[in-house]
Amino acid sequence: MSVTLNDIRAAARRIRGHVAETPLLRDEVLSARLGQPIWLKCEYRQTTGAFKLRGATNAILSLPPEALARGVVTASTGNHGRALAHAARALGVPATVCLSRLVPENKVQAIRDLAAQVRITGASQDEAMAEVARAVAQEGMTEIPPFDHEAVVTGQGTIGLEIGTPEAVLVPLSGGGLAAGVAVAIKALSPATRVIGLTMENGAAMAASLAAGHPVAVTESPSLADSLGGGIGLQNRVTFALCRDLLDDVILLTEAEIAAGIRHLGRAGHVVEGAASVGSAALLAGRFVPRGPTVCILSGANIDPALHSRIMAEAA
Repeated sequence: MSVTLNDIRAAARRIRGHVAETPLLRDEVLSARLGQPIWLKCEYRQTTGAFKLRGATNAILSLPPEALARGVVTASTGNHGRALAHAARALGVPATVCLSRLVPENKVQAIRDLAAQVRITGASQDEAMAEVARAVAQEGMTEIPPFDHEAVVTGQGTIGLEIGTPEAVLVPLSGGGLAAGVAVAIKALSPATRVIGLTMENGAAMAASLAAGHPVAVTESPSLADSLGGGIGLQNRVTFALCRDLLDDVILLTEAEIAAGIRHLGRAGHVVEGAASVGSAALLAGRFVPRGPTVCILSGANIDPALHSRIMAEAA
Protein backbone atom coordinates (compact mmCIF):
# COMPACT_ATOMS: atom_id res chain seq x y z
CA MET A 1 0.00 0.00 0.00
CA SER A 2 1.58 3.28 -1.13
CA VAL A 3 -0.27 5.26 1.58
CA THR A 4 -0.88 4.02 5.13
CA LEU A 5 -2.88 5.07 8.16
CA ASN A 6 0.34 6.16 9.85
CA ASP A 7 1.09 8.43 6.88
CA ILE A 8 -2.34 10.02 7.24
CA ARG A 9 -1.89 10.51 10.97
CA ALA A 10 1.47 12.21 10.29
CA ALA A 11 -0.24 14.47 7.75
CA ALA A 12 -2.89 15.40 10.32
CA ARG A 13 -0.15 16.53 12.70
CA ARG A 14 1.61 18.45 9.94
CA ILE A 15 -1.41 20.45 8.75
CA ARG A 16 -2.93 21.09 12.18
CA GLY A 17 -3.38 24.84 12.56
CA HIS A 18 -3.30 25.37 8.80
CA VAL A 19 -6.71 23.87 7.95
CA ALA A 20 -10.10 23.64 9.65
CA GLU A 21 -11.61 20.53 11.24
CA THR A 22 -15.00 20.71 9.57
CA PRO A 23 -18.29 19.76 11.26
CA LEU A 24 -20.26 16.54 10.89
CA LEU A 25 -23.96 17.47 10.79
CA ARG A 26 -27.05 15.25 10.66
CA ASP A 27 -29.32 15.45 7.61
CA GLU A 28 -32.65 15.27 9.41
CA VAL A 29 -34.76 15.04 6.23
CA LEU A 30 -32.87 12.14 4.68
CA SER A 31 -32.48 10.41 8.04
CA ALA A 32 -36.25 10.43 8.53
CA ARG A 33 -36.97 9.42 4.94
CA LEU A 34 -34.48 6.54 4.80
CA GLY A 35 -34.75 5.28 8.37
CA GLN A 36 -30.99 5.47 8.95
CA PRO A 37 -28.80 8.26 10.37
CA ILE A 38 -27.39 10.31 7.48
CA TRP A 39 -24.51 12.62 8.30
CA LEU A 40 -22.90 15.40 6.25
CA LYS A 41 -19.15 15.98 6.51
CA CYS A 42 -19.09 19.68 5.69
CA GLU A 43 -15.75 20.10 3.93
CA TYR A 44 -17.28 22.94 1.95
CA ARG A 45 -16.72 25.00 5.11
CA GLN A 46 -12.96 24.57 4.71
CA THR A 47 -11.02 27.85 4.47
CA THR A 48 -10.89 27.82 0.67
CA GLY A 49 -14.35 26.35 0.27
CA ALA A 50 -13.21 22.80 -0.49
CA PHE A 51 -11.37 19.79 0.94
CA LYS A 52 -8.42 20.35 -1.41
CA LEU A 53 -6.68 22.62 1.10
CA ARG A 54 -5.72 19.58 3.17
CA GLY A 55 -3.75 17.87 0.43
CA ALA A 56 -2.19 21.02 -0.99
CA THR A 57 -1.04 22.19 2.43
CA ASN A 58 0.40 18.81 3.35
CA ALA A 59 2.25 18.61 0.03
CA ILE A 60 3.81 22.07 0.35
CA LEU A 61 4.82 21.49 3.97
CA SER A 62 6.48 18.24 2.88
CA LEU A 63 8.77 19.93 0.32
CA PRO A 64 12.42 20.90 0.97
CA PRO A 65 13.32 24.62 0.86
CA GLU A 66 15.14 24.35 -2.48
CA ALA A 67 12.00 22.98 -4.16
CA LEU A 68 9.83 25.73 -2.69
CA ALA A 69 12.26 28.38 -3.93
CA ARG A 70 11.68 27.27 -7.53
CA GLY A 71 7.93 27.80 -7.14
CA VAL A 72 5.12 25.25 -7.32
CA VAL A 73 2.86 24.42 -10.26
CA THR A 74 -0.24 22.33 -10.74
CA ALA A 75 -3.10 21.52 -13.08
CA SER A 76 -6.58 21.83 -11.62
CA THR A 77 -10.30 21.83 -12.31
CA GLY A 78 -10.43 24.74 -9.86
CA ASN A 79 -10.51 23.69 -6.23
CA HIS A 80 -6.99 22.24 -6.00
CA GLY A 81 -5.60 25.31 -7.75
CA ARG A 82 -7.31 27.58 -5.26
CA ALA A 83 -6.05 25.47 -2.36
CA LEU A 84 -2.49 25.45 -3.66
CA ALA A 85 -2.58 29.19 -4.26
CA HIS A 86 -3.83 29.79 -0.72
CA ALA A 87 -1.26 27.51 0.91
CA ALA A 88 1.57 28.90 -1.23
CA ARG A 89 0.71 32.52 -0.45
CA ALA A 90 0.57 31.75 3.27
CA LEU A 91 4.09 30.30 3.08
CA GLY A 92 5.52 32.92 0.69
CA VAL A 93 5.94 30.45 -2.20
CA PRO A 94 5.32 31.42 -5.87
CA ALA A 95 2.47 29.37 -7.38
CA THR A 96 1.30 28.76 -10.95
CA VAL A 97 -2.02 27.07 -11.74
CA CYS A 98 -2.79 25.59 -15.17
CA LEU A 99 -6.49 25.31 -16.08
CA SER A 100 -8.52 24.20 -19.07
CA ARG A 101 -11.20 26.36 -20.64
CA LEU A 102 -13.87 24.17 -18.98
CA VAL A 103 -13.09 25.55 -15.52
CA PRO A 104 -15.86 27.99 -14.44
CA GLU A 105 -14.86 31.64 -14.34
CA ASN A 106 -15.71 32.01 -10.65
CA LYS A 107 -13.07 29.40 -9.81
CA VAL A 108 -10.51 30.99 -12.13
CA GLN A 109 -11.01 34.39 -10.50
CA ALA A 110 -10.74 32.93 -7.01
CA ILE A 111 -7.28 31.61 -7.91
CA ARG A 112 -6.20 34.94 -9.37
CA ASP A 113 -7.40 36.68 -6.20
CA LEU A 114 -4.84 34.61 -4.25
CA ALA A 115 -1.97 36.07 -6.31
CA ALA A 116 -1.19 32.88 -8.21
CA GLN A 117 -0.22 32.99 -11.87
CA VAL A 118 -3.04 31.46 -13.96
CA ARG A 119 -2.43 29.75 -17.30
CA ILE A 120 -5.51 28.69 -19.28
CA THR A 121 -4.69 26.15 -21.95
CA GLY A 122 -6.75 23.69 -23.99
CA ALA A 123 -10.17 22.17 -23.46
CA SER A 124 -9.27 19.33 -21.11
CA GLN A 125 -7.47 18.58 -17.88
CA ASP A 126 -4.95 16.51 -19.86
CA GLU A 127 -3.96 19.60 -21.86
CA ALA A 128 -3.55 21.60 -18.66
CA MET A 129 -1.35 18.83 -17.30
CA ALA A 130 0.81 19.02 -20.44
CA GLU A 131 1.46 22.69 -19.65
CA VAL A 132 2.51 21.66 -16.13
CA ALA A 133 5.01 19.18 -17.58
CA ARG A 134 6.43 21.95 -19.76
CA ALA A 135 6.76 24.33 -16.78
CA VAL A 136 8.59 21.69 -14.78
CA ALA A 137 10.96 20.79 -17.63
CA GLN A 138 11.66 24.29 -18.95
CA GLU A 139 11.14 26.57 -15.96
CA GLY A 140 12.27 24.32 -13.12
CA MET A 141 9.04 24.55 -11.10
CA THR A 142 8.06 21.89 -8.57
CA GLU A 143 4.85 20.06 -9.45
CA ILE A 144 2.19 19.38 -6.86
CA PRO A 145 -0.39 17.24 -8.68
CA PRO A 146 -4.08 17.64 -7.85
CA PHE A 147 -4.51 14.01 -6.76
CA ASP A 148 -1.88 11.46 -7.90
CA HIS A 149 0.70 12.19 -5.20
CA GLU A 150 1.27 10.52 -1.84
CA ALA A 151 1.37 13.77 0.16
CA VAL A 152 -1.84 15.00 -1.47
CA VAL A 153 -3.61 11.69 -0.82
CA THR A 154 -2.50 11.57 2.82
CA GLY A 155 -3.65 15.15 3.33
CA GLN A 156 -7.11 14.36 1.95
CA GLY A 157 -7.16 11.19 4.05
CA THR A 158 -7.22 13.27 7.23
CA ILE A 159 -10.94 13.71 6.56
CA GLY A 160 -11.33 9.99 7.26
CA LEU A 161 -9.83 10.45 10.71
CA GLU A 162 -12.59 12.95 11.53
CA ILE A 163 -15.50 10.82 10.28
CA GLY A 164 -15.43 7.93 12.73
CA THR A 165 -16.69 4.44 11.83
CA PRO A 166 -20.11 4.61 10.12
CA GLU A 167 -21.60 1.76 8.08
CA ALA A 168 -20.89 3.61 4.84
CA VAL A 169 -19.09 6.68 3.50
CA LEU A 170 -20.20 8.27 0.22
CA VAL A 171 -17.29 10.14 -1.34
CA PRO A 172 -17.07 12.21 -4.54
CA LEU A 173 -14.81 10.47 -7.07
CA SER A 174 -12.68 12.26 -9.64
CA GLY A 175 -8.93 11.67 -9.87
CA GLY A 176 -9.20 9.67 -6.68
CA GLY A 177 -7.14 11.73 -4.22
CA LEU A 178 -10.08 12.24 -1.86
CA ALA A 179 -11.58 8.77 -2.34
CA ALA A 180 -8.23 7.01 -1.97
CA GLY A 181 -7.16 8.94 1.12
CA VAL A 182 -10.49 8.56 2.88
CA ALA A 183 -10.66 4.87 1.96
CA VAL A 184 -7.19 4.17 3.38
CA ALA A 185 -8.12 5.82 6.69
CA ILE A 186 -11.62 4.35 6.97
CA LYS A 187 -10.69 0.80 5.97
CA ALA A 188 -7.78 0.79 8.44
CA LEU A 189 -10.01 1.99 11.28
CA SER A 190 -13.16 0.05 10.32
CA PRO A 191 -12.67 -2.64 7.63
CA ALA A 192 -16.41 -3.40 7.50
CA THR A 193 -17.33 0.19 6.56
CA ARG A 194 -18.31 0.50 2.91
CA VAL A 195 -16.61 3.30 0.96
CA ILE A 196 -18.56 4.23 -2.17
CA GLY A 197 -17.26 6.49 -4.94
CA LEU A 198 -19.80 8.76 -6.66
CA THR A 199 -19.41 10.65 -9.91
CA MET A 200 -21.29 11.88 -12.98
CA GLU A 201 -22.31 9.67 -15.91
CA ASN A 202 -20.40 11.49 -18.61
CA GLY A 203 -16.61 11.83 -18.67
CA ALA A 204 -15.88 10.05 -15.39
CA ALA A 205 -12.25 9.00 -15.89
CA MET A 206 -11.69 6.99 -12.71
CA ALA A 207 -14.94 5.06 -13.13
CA ALA A 208 -14.03 4.23 -16.74
CA SER A 209 -10.51 3.25 -15.70
CA LEU A 210 -11.72 0.96 -12.93
CA ALA A 211 -14.12 -0.69 -15.36
CA ALA A 212 -11.31 -1.20 -17.88
CA GLY A 213 -8.83 -2.45 -15.29
CA HIS A 214 -6.25 0.21 -16.13
CA PRO A 215 -6.09 4.00 -16.56
CA VAL A 216 -7.86 5.21 -19.68
CA ALA A 217 -8.50 8.58 -21.30
CA VAL A 218 -12.04 9.90 -21.58
CA THR A 219 -13.72 12.74 -23.43
CA GLU A 220 -14.60 15.47 -20.97
CA SER A 221 -18.11 16.92 -21.00
CA PRO A 222 -19.59 19.93 -19.22
CA SER A 223 -21.30 18.87 -15.98
CA LEU A 224 -22.89 20.33 -12.90
CA ALA A 225 -20.23 18.28 -11.10
CA ASP A 226 -17.41 20.06 -12.96
CA SER A 227 -14.93 19.40 -10.15
CA LEU A 228 -15.19 15.69 -10.92
CA GLY A 229 -14.00 16.15 -14.50
CA GLY A 230 -10.52 15.51 -15.88
CA GLY A 231 -8.38 12.48 -16.54
CA ILE A 232 -6.52 10.40 -13.96
CA GLY A 233 -3.30 10.23 -16.00
CA LEU A 234 -2.40 7.24 -18.10
CA GLN A 235 0.72 6.76 -15.96
CA ASN A 236 -1.23 7.05 -12.69
CA ARG A 237 1.04 5.93 -9.84
CA VAL A 238 -1.04 6.16 -6.66
CA THR A 239 -4.78 6.72 -6.78
CA PHE A 240 -5.91 4.18 -9.37
CA ALA A 241 -4.53 1.22 -7.43
CA LEU A 242 -5.88 2.50 -4.12
CA CYS A 243 -9.36 3.10 -5.53
CA ARG A 244 -9.32 -0.29 -7.28
CA ASP A 245 -8.34 -2.10 -4.09
CA LEU A 246 -10.36 -0.18 -1.50
CA LEU A 247 -13.59 1.19 -2.98
CA ASP A 248 -16.58 -1.09 -2.49
CA ASP A 249 -18.55 0.34 -5.41
CA VAL A 250 -18.77 3.27 -7.84
CA ILE A 251 -22.12 4.92 -8.63
CA LEU A 252 -22.72 7.13 -11.69
CA LEU A 253 -25.30 9.91 -11.51
CA THR A 254 -27.27 11.84 -14.10
CA GLU A 255 -27.21 15.63 -14.31
CA ALA A 256 -30.84 15.72 -13.12
CA GLU A 257 -29.94 13.65 -10.06
CA ILE A 258 -26.99 15.92 -9.28
CA ALA A 259 -29.24 18.97 -9.57
CA ALA A 260 -31.71 17.35 -7.17
CA GLY A 261 -28.88 16.82 -4.71
CA ILE A 262 -27.88 20.47 -4.94
CA ARG A 263 -31.50 21.55 -4.33
CA HIS A 264 -31.96 19.23 -1.37
CA LEU A 265 -28.84 20.50 0.33
CA GLY A 266 -29.64 24.10 -0.56
CA ARG A 267 -32.99 23.85 1.19
CA ALA A 268 -31.11 22.77 4.32
CA GLY A 269 -28.76 25.74 4.10
CA HIS A 270 -25.80 23.97 2.49
CA VAL A 271 -24.84 25.94 -0.63
CA VAL A 272 -22.55 23.49 -2.41
CA GLU A 273 -21.26 22.71 -5.88
CA GLY A 274 -22.41 19.73 -7.91
CA ALA A 275 -19.50 17.52 -6.93
CA ALA A 276 -20.39 17.97 -3.27
CA SER A 277 -23.99 16.94 -3.79
CA VAL A 278 -23.39 13.46 -5.21
CA GLY A 279 -23.84 11.58 -1.93
CA SER A 280 -27.17 13.20 -1.24
CA ALA A 281 -28.10 12.75 -4.91
CA ALA A 282 -27.45 9.00 -4.73
CA LEU A 283 -29.56 8.67 -1.59
CA LEU A 284 -32.43 10.75 -3.00
CA ALA A 285 -32.47 8.75 -6.23
CA GLY A 286 -32.33 5.39 -4.49
CA ARG A 287 -28.99 4.62 -6.16
CA PHE A 288 -27.55 3.81 -2.74
CA VAL A 289 -29.62 2.21 0.02
CA PRO A 290 -28.13 2.77 3.48
CA ARG A 291 -27.92 -0.16 5.90
CA GLY A 292 -26.75 1.90 8.86
CA PRO A 293 -25.21 5.28 9.71
CA THR A 294 -23.96 6.86 6.48
CA VAL A 295 -21.69 9.86 5.91
CA CYS A 296 -21.82 12.01 2.78
CA ILE A 297 -18.73 14.14 2.16
CA LEU A 298 -19.78 17.62 1.00
CA SER A 299 -16.53 18.35 -0.78
CA GLY A 300 -16.84 21.98 -1.87
CA ALA A 301 -18.89 25.18 -1.99
CA ASN A 302 -17.38 26.77 -5.08
CA ILE A 303 -20.48 27.00 -7.26
CA ASP A 304 -21.37 30.01 -9.36
CA PRO A 305 -24.10 31.87 -7.42
CA ALA A 306 -26.19 32.42 -10.56
CA LEU A 307 -26.07 28.70 -11.38
CA HIS A 308 -27.07 27.79 -7.84
CA SER A 309 -30.00 30.22 -7.95
CA ARG A 310 -31.15 28.78 -11.26
CA ILE A 311 -31.02 25.21 -9.95
CA MET A 312 -32.93 26.15 -6.80
CA ALA A 313 -35.57 27.97 -8.86
CA GLU A 314 -36.23 24.86 -10.96
CA ALA A 315 -38.00 23.29 -7.98
CA ALA A 316 -40.07 26.35 -7.15
